[in-house]
Amino acid sequence: VFALIVFACLVGDGYTSRPEDPRLFCVFNHNEDACRYGIGIGVLAFLACIFFFMVDVYFPQISNTTDRKYLVLADLGFSGLWTFLWFIGFCFLTNQWSWTRAEDVYIGADSARAAITFSFFSIFSWGLLLTFAY
Repeated sequence: VFALIVFACLVGDGYTSRPEDPRLFCVFNHNEDACRYGIGIGVLAFLACIFFFMVDVYFPQISNTTDRKYLVLADLGFSGLWTFLWFIGFCFLTNQWSWTRAEDVYIGADSARAAITFSFFSIFSWGLLLTFAY
């Protein structure tokens, strides 16, 4: 859910334009990479959650212990990687937001703050998933 919120905030209000210039730019200090990073890890985290949820549903039906071991290790590795990537994303978005000038953001300040907040919450939720996989 947190990944979906980050993704939706950045897609919905993460890009804005000036009244005199019709081109869109990212609200995070005009840094397109900040918006792309947040959207990218948000979408991939959401898709991975769906995949691992389906694995958890069908896990009791998997009789091969080797396949089970590889699925659990994949969950463990992916959760660890994504915990780290959410930490990087939180630091990156926070840094870019701190350098953003207030006059550059007409609409989207609340969405930007929400993306930062839920990327912070995602660190702990993916860390919890890492603990459960362990």
